[in-house]
Amino acid sequence: MTLPAGTDAVRQSLASFRQEREADWKAFEALLARVEKRAPRALSEDELLSLPLLYRSALSSLSVARATSLDSALIAYLEALCLRGYFYLYGARRSLRTRIGDFFLHDWPTAIRDLWREVWTSVALTVIGAIAGYWLVASDKRWYDAIIAPSLAGGRNPDSSAEMLRSVLYGGGDHFLSGFAAYLFTHNTQVSILAFALGFAFAVPSVLIILMNGCMLGAIFQIYAAKGLGFQLGGWLSIHGTTELFAIAIAGAAGMRIGTSIAFPGELTRMAAAARAGRIAATAMVGVAVMLLFAGLLEGIGRQTITSDVARYSIGGGMLALWICYFYLLRMVRHGDR
Repeated sequence: MTLPAGTDAVRQSLASFRQEREADWKAFEALLARVEKRAPRALSEDELLSLPLLYRSALSSLSVARATSLDSALIAYLEALCLRGYFYLYGARRSLRTRIGDFFLHDWPTAIRDLWREVWTSVALTVIGAIAGYWLVASDKRWYDAIIAPSLAGGRNPDSSAEMLRSVLYGGGDHFLSGFAAYLFTHNTQVSILAFALGFAFAVPSVLIILMNGCMLGAIFQIYAAKGLGFQLGGWLSIHGTTELFAIAIAGAAGMRIGTSIAFPGELTRMAAAARAGRIAATAMVGVAVMLLFAGLLEGIGRQTITSDVARYSIGGGMLALWICYFYLLRMVRHGDR
């Protein structure tokens, strides 16, 4: 095989090019490696000042290599080096504290406002399910065992006495109360995860899960209401329940957004529509985890220290108002100050 004329000259030029500039590339790469692993303070003042100079030198080398080089590996190396340099020198860098602050002040509330249709649909489904569960158990108490799992019922059923049901609410049945509350929190966490994770199936599982969760809530309320304890149960649940149920509604909304985006992608491909919906839904779900943890804290404190129905409703109503203001009204207040 005969090489084209001038190939030897090009190779010699390339070797000379590398010999003259490779020391700068390696120095730039070493400085980037040190500062990426630790922090800018790992470099001396002179080394920090040399970073932009070495970056411009690498860019110049890349430009020459693209125009004249026969070595594609060299071009790929310089491209990767320049990209690292660009992201370090000019890319947005935020501290962990800044990222957390941005999440709570902007990212999470913005995601919830974007999901407002799905959130309130999820709330409506919960209410519909609760009404259905209440009506079914009221019409035929055998429905109670079909709706409520034995681990959640804890031996309580439509035939339980008012004294037994009251003991759950005011500490007389402390052992059962602890187990029931822990199971309820675990159950709500599982419902949230499933409502989100199964939303990809065109949102149908999310809708059914939210409906069933509401149905269980209505069934439990019915047996207490039948003994004249519906108001008291509402107070006991509201301390942590307003936060937990709102979190479940948001999780269901996140699942619905993904499912409906896949079913009706519009002008986007299904994959692109799912990816866009997934970013919003994932942000919302990080917040759901925060809400559930906070609800668990409220549940632990409220169950042990608060026995007044008025106080329970005040805390529950206050928490619901707080979430609504945080998600939907805070932005209006901030815009009004501008």
